[in-house]
Amino acid sequence: MSQNYKDTLNLPRTEFPMKANLPVREPEMLRNWEEAGLYREIQKSREARELFVLHDGPPFANGDVHMRTALNKILKDFVVKSQTMLGKRAPYVPGWDCHGLPIEYKVVKESRSLSPLEVRKKCEAFARKFIGIQREQFKRLGVFGDWENPYLTMDAKYEAEILRAFAVFVEEGLVYQAQKPVFWSTGAQTALAEAEVEYQERDDTAVYVRFPLPPDELAKAGLPNDRPVSVAIWTTTPWTLPANLAIAVDPDAAYEILSNEKERVIVAQKLRDQFIQQTGFAAVEQSKVPSGNQLVGLQAQHPFLHRNSILLAADFVTMDTGTGVVHIAPGHGEDDYWLGKANSLGILSPVDDHGRFTEDAGLPHLTGKYVFDANTDIVNLLRERGMLLGVQNFHHSYPYCWRSKTPIIFRNVEQFFIRIDELRGRALNAIHNDVKWI
Repeated sequence: MSQNYKDTLNLPRTEFPMKANLPVREPEMLRNWEEAGLYREIQKSREARELFVLHDGPPFANGDVHMRTALNKILKDFVVKSQTMLGKRAPYVPGWDCHGLPIEYKVVKESRSLSPLEVRKKCEAFARKFIGIQREQFKRLGVFGDWENPYLTMDAKYEAEILRAFAVFVEEGLVYQAQKPVFWSTGAQTALAEAEVEYQERDDTAVYVRFPLPPDELAKAGLPNDRPVSVAIWTTTPWTLPANLAIAVDPDAAYEILSNEKERVIVAQKLRDQFIQQTGFAAVEQSKVPSGNQLVGLQAQHPFLHRNSILLAADFVTMDTGTGVVHIAPGHGEDDYWLGKANSLGILSPVDDHGRFTEDAGLPHLTGKYVFDANTDIVNLLRERGMLLGVQNFHHSYPYCWRSKTPIIFRNVEQFFIRIDELRGRALNAIHNDVKWI
């Protein structure tokens, strides 16, 4: 007689199907949670409990949820739910960042030649569209939260809080307006924060350039005047030469005058051999300048414009590459700006929002030309004027805009700034004494 052994076993019985069928079951489960008001019921059950709040740094409302935004939100959901399961009241208010370059860039890319008001209106509509899309996508991932009452950076009450906070800075005299070189994206036509900058490897043209010293300037420094004398600079950005206003030297470094039958060139002693190797300068004689300090105050001639460049002492001149003599354009560099400010130089930045030369560059044939495309023209101009000592390909890491993927320029613009130096002490004190770090 055959025996059905299954009937003799005490097997568990379950309503769970053998097949998961998640594409069907997950939406049903999420719908049941929402219809039951599960998030609200959880909060209600924890009303009198210890409060735990996770302040959510919001995603941009500029596209579908992707792997990074999903990971960010899911990890935060782990934290909030785990604190709830520990018995705490852990509300979660999601939010969206509705301002800034990522949204503006997408809107302007789709619709050119918009007025500022049209840009703002389209940005708001664009953001609201993706708030709705992302909200449903985050719900689909099972994230609990007060989805019907999120915080949005474009809500009037939120913007009012930003203005109130800004007013405190203004009242304390911490806000000022000034011209200063900043990271500038020519692709997005906007200033960038350091966090919006990425670096890529690229090749650029580097040049060695003569800045001639007139005879009367040579006499001031007690330098020989039997043949033309120039200070030699090295730069990887030839396009910034139209904005040159000064030349920097290390006042404590030793410099040398390299001579051949036609001319004399001044370079740092430590970089003499590298200079000769890179330029092929046939030096038949060398004589020392006691120090860079002897050169400070001299006026060199600009290589192709009718103005002088004063030689200044600077502590940022390095001796690892170049000539030990640095071309200074206060409108296109951080160190250049502060050196110019300390010595009452003007700020010349003859480049527009799109990275094209303006008339202020003093080169009519280059007005309207993109600065990186103009590098070749500048090199040719130096060659025509007899001011080019050498040219080389330079491979280096260069900053790019994270959105437009275009190379960044350092460009002088008028903006509002906050005096961080005056806040630093209070911030550090708060970090050490007022904040509990976990």
